[in-house]
Amino acid sequence: MTAVAARGRASLRIAILGAGPGGLCAAIRLREAGFRDVVLLEKSAGVGGTWYHNRYPGCACDIPSHLYSFSFAIKRDWSRPYAPQAEILAYMQGIAEEYGVLPLCRFGCEVTGARWDDARAVWTVELASGEELEADVVVSALGMFNELAWPEVEGLEAFAGTRFHSARWRFDHDLRGRRVAVIGSAASAVQFVPEIAPRTGHLTLYQRTANWVLPKEDVPFTEEQLAHLRGDPDAALAIRQEIFDRVDGGLTFDDARALAEYEAAGLAALEVVEDPTVRAKLRPTHPWGCKRPLYSNDYYPTFNRANVELVTEPIARIESDGVRTRDGVLREADTLILATGFSATKYLSAIDVRGRGGRRIDEAWRDGARAYLGVVTSGFPNLFMLYGPNTNNGSILTMIEAQAAYAVRHIEWIADEGLAWVDVREEPMERYNDELQRAIADVAVWQADCHGYYRTPAGRVVTQWPHTMTEFRERTEKPDADVYEVHRR
Repeated sequence: MTAVAARGRASLRIAILGAGPGGLCAAIRLREAGFRDVVLLEKSAGVGGTWYHNRYPGCACDIPSHLYSFSFAIKRDWSRPYAPQAEILAYMQGIAEEYGVLPLCRFGCEVTGARWDDARAVWTVELASGEELEADVVVSALGMFNELAWPEVEGLEAFAGTRFHSARWRFDHDLRGRRVAVIGSAASAVQFVPEIAPRTGHLTLYQRTANWVLPKEDVPFTEEQLAHLRGDPDAALAIRQEIFDRVDGGLTFDDARALAEYEAAGLAALEVVEDPTVRAKLRPTHPWGCKRPLYSNDYYPTFNRANVELVTEPIARIESDGVRTRDGVLREADTLILATGFSATKYLSAIDVRGRGGRRIDEAWRDGARAYLGVVTSGFPNLFMLYGPNTNNGSILTMIEAQAAYAVRHIEWIADEGLAWVDVREEPMERYNDELQRAIADVAVWQADCHGYYRTPAGRVVTQWPHTMTEFRERTEKPDADVYEVHRR
């Protein structure tokens, strides 16, 4: 690194939005590259992002643990094949401390907007407190899961009991003996319902769409196995590579034979449900892969419990003392848990972001979020996104690392060349997205109607990457200065 480059990198002001996995990775890589004026703005009281907020009973990773750590900080001694939330959060906290990220964090800082100043070539980041700060570069690590989704049902506010979203679990609320109503039957419900059902007096689960729930091999590692992995880095790396190869090659969603095998496994798992009527209600009508794959060994057996009821009749409204379905039946409840996930397709448009000429990002994305390589979007200079549009596939940490490396390389370009700003040109961005949507259209299971979070209301798939993790990494490594508009000081 030249002295000029070092000075440029030291003085460039960089604001990272969010201190989850993406924010931590970006901060670590930026510091390693010589950038010193870096701040992470995090609305929570600690690092971890989704793993900080999602603490519901049974919360765990649905990607094999040995692939769920960064390549520069590989964790070899996960307690089990699918790590629980507390262990993943501890890992995130550990790398934040080890790599010196914690002093860069400002906790309790909720970002509400960011606006670009064309004349001065700076971003002004707005906080909920009313404070504003300036940055030459903004890295958004808000990802897909930053805004809670609420069910569109009448009467939520009328409920007189205790109500909460599964991503904001109320641990101060004792569920023992309670009549619990759960709205939603996807990722979080599949994990927490088996955990809380034995404690409740009665649990009613309201299901709009049956999901494929496959079994998983999740026997905790023995102390002997853990000692071997701690003492033999090569063994842990071999396991990681084997999982990477399997996940990278097996989650392309376009292999008819593989999809049939997944569905067969799901139907076999469903046979554990004793009541044929309940079993039929739990059987999905959409193809496997249309929605997020779910894994649990305990979800289906939970419906054999006498105190658990599955309701598929649509909800008419929430009343003060329970949930009334369209057939007129009121099922009383004193606790209402909303397992309705996140508004995953909004990305940065969940906050007020204004780029060149004051254009709002929600206007630019009125037909659905789009970006070049999921990292940059035209009209918003010096703005880089991690876990942005169409980057969801396999292990998100692998995808985030590739995105962070891409972003850092271009931020180095800005600093080392003394550039005021860089902005991906609209034509290559649109060409890239047209290519992406053609590939997505070829994935038949993503075209099925299954109420998943992959699609915008207009039907555009804006979350999924249709190729392998390897291909994404290779594409982000290619030089591409020619796709950018560059403005020098």
